[in-house]
Amino acid sequence: MAKMIKALLSVLVVGLMSTTTSAASELRDVAVLYLRIATPERPVFSNLDPLPDDLGLAGAQLAVADNNTTGSFMGYQFILDKIDLDEGDLDAARAALQANEARYVVLDMSADEMMSLVDGSEDRLFFNVRSYDDSLRGENCRATLLHTIPSYAMRTDALMQFMLKKRWENLALITGNASEDTKFADALRKSSRKFGMSIESEVPWVLDGDLRRQAGAEVPLLTQQLGDYDVLIVADEHNDFARYLAYNTWLARPIVGGDGLRATGWARVNEQWGAAQLQSRFHDLAGRDMQDVDYAAWAALRAVDEAQLRTDFADHKDIRAFLLNGIELAGFKGRPLSFRNWNGQMRQPIGLTHASALVAMAPLEGFLHAENELDSLGIDAPESQCTAFGE
Repeated sequence: MAKMIKALLSVLVVGLMSTTTSAASELRDVAVLYLRIATPERPVFSNLDPLPDDLGLAGAQLAVADNNTTGSFMGYQFILDKIDLDEGDLDAARAALQANEARYVVLDMSADEMMSLVDGSEDRLFFNVRSYDDSLRGENCRATLLHTIPSYAMRTDALMQFMLKKRWENLALITGNASEDTKFADALRKSSRKFGMSIESEVPWVLDGDLRRQAGAEVPLLTQQLGDYDVLIVADEHNDFARYLAYNTWLARPIVGGDGLRATGWARVNEQWGAAQLQSRFHDLAGRDMQDVDYAAWAALRAVDEAQLRTDFADHKDIRAFLLNGIELAGFKGRPLSFRNWNGQMRQPIGLTHASALVAMAPLEGFLHAENELDSLGIDAPESQCTAFGE
């Protein structure tokens, strides 16, 4: 009897192995291309915050691993192809797109480069995981380009909500010299007007040299020009000079931006709503903390996975329609994530953080919206200059 049971178990094991092997060989492939064009190197005062080589890509890899956990039971697998190109090499990027058949393309590059590549590729769905540029969601929007990284306007609206809640109404601003600093400063001015506030005084950042030695002498003189204010806002997207402002300003005031309070799509200090588990899995994969570009890439491919399942693997046009009108994605931020059907921007809470903790998650209590409170952050439908979506 024992020999018979053993023989039957052997047959069952062989049968299960055969079934598993057969199922694995019949998995449906979902091809994704991660296309990255290197950004120009820029001189910095400090090398304390180097950008990881796999920034963004690691988030996409984690999403693929998450998707394939479900896919192994549902009969599909995500296949991720990565192409890294030199700065400004748009010709190679176009050739790569033509040679690759992936329907879903993650774009990690500048706003101008994205617009150049997306035009003429209506048979694909693209995801912006790098650029905060508001024009990509406005006058330069493209119908096949969705955005999982928040916009400048979303980030600055979150900061203004916080400052208004704190009754910090007298605002001062220091703006850096990078183009990203200028765009962030423009968004800050627009957000201040949106919430009935105003930036009373501004100065450009004009100091150079070795700030590690000079900050204690130079920064007080610069900030003295601002007069009195409730809070100092710093438009320094690379946290280049802003790190030297704390404890060196003429007046002892809170600082927003730089090493002060930041508005981010994701930060290592996010721990609530299951975020600690996502952070842990990312650290196991990449050996570092998750950053906002990583999160944007992760959210893009998780959204594709959800849409594929919900539409029974429809074509990319139906996938796009579902993303814009039906998806509610769990994103470890306390509220479901979705896309705005007037410009392709992913709705998402914005974390207000400093180096050691999450201070608040915007939108803050009391900032309401007729349809979705998340739309109190960023450009709402009535103000949108995007016409490509036709919604």
